Amino acid sequence: MPVSVNEKATEVPERLTVGFISLLRSLGLKVPIGSAIVFQQALGKVGIGKRESVYWAGRTTLITDPEDLPVYEYGFQIFWEGATDPLEERMPSYQRVTLVTDDGLDAEEEPSEASKEGTDVINLKYSPSEVLWEKDFGLYTSEELNEAYELMKKMTLLGGIRQSRRKISSKKKSQYPDLRRTIKSALRTDGEPIRQRFFEPGERQRRVVFLLDVSGSMEAYSRALLRFVQAAVVGRRQVEAFTLGTRLTRITRELSSRNLDQAVSASSNAVQDWSGGTQLGETLRSFNMEWGQRGVARGATVVVLSDGWDRGDASMMSEQMHRLKKVSYKIIWVNPLKASPGYEPLAQGMAAALPYVDQFVEGHSLNSLGDLACVLSE
Repeated sequence: MPVSVNEKATEVPERLTVGFISLLRSLGLKVPIGSAIVFQQALGKVGIGKRESVYWAGRTTLITDPEDLPVYEYGFQIFWEGATDPLEERMPSYQRVTLVTDDGLDAEEEPSEASKEGTDVINLKYSPSEVLWEKDFGLYTSEELNEAYELMKKMTLLGGIRQSRRKISSKKKSQYPDLRRTIKSALRTDGEPIRQRFFEPGERQRRVVFLLDVSGSMEAYSRALLRFVQAAVVGRRQVEAFTLGTRLTRITRELSSRNLDQAVSASSNAVQDWSGGTQLGETLRSFNMEWGQRGVARGATVVVLSDGWDRGDASMMSEQMHRLKKVSYKIIWVNPLKASPGYEPLAQGMAAALPYVDQFVEGHSLNSLGDLACVLSE
């Protein structure tokens, strides 16, 4: 039953955000994920005790087309002011649905009021971790971030296999004869080579380089993505991690601690431009000059985690992506905003980088990072 704004003032803003946006979408209003996140952040700033504050927080963050204003105001009245939806009188009656957390407990429960009254009730069981896999990182609580980190550690990040210069013995005939082992074997038979020996190139994991955008526009996602990168650093060899903002910062050593709190704290102290401006082209130039030529990116899978917003010169971005493309094995761009309905890569930096990207994927949820792990293994 709808309640007034003042009566909802003590509830968690996240629940209100999800409920209100779900209502607007059911009324036909398109609300991108990014707008929903900004709206929730606005509620956290202005509070939910005053009608005017809530109204304008939603109107300025959720409405981009003036023609959508009547729908917004209609939904606002229903959700925030407790107005009765006139459509309800013409809607058929439905069974009541009760969501039950599947926590593994088998204790007997008292029958609900609906059951006592004879109302049909459908119990839908769900697992909290299943909900977490689908949920947008921008809507995570601190507790959910920690739970998500435990799930991230279970992801297999192979990074692909490449041939190494090191040669290993082969039981099969190959194009590389092993003269030393062949002669050594012949000495056991009075110099008669009974069997020719061969070797083949060895294999090793391909290096993975993470470039994490920590600018202000990525604030809603960078804290979750940092945990994903940290899980990769401690979970396998041949991983390098850097942050991009107004400067380039290497954080591989800081993230190498298996204690998450220590790793996050150390990397936060090392990164001086956290939630600051965006100079993607310049920071990529720094990476190419300081680390690309040293071989860190050579033959590696480079993963850029960014929304593509760049205040710098688009030609700089294009040039540096071209240089990076020439030395790397492949470039994967992870953009959390890609999951938004109707998203198009129109941001200046994103548009300039896209021609040099091998795979363009989402990165807004655990499910999308699971898909990324599969892409890295290819």
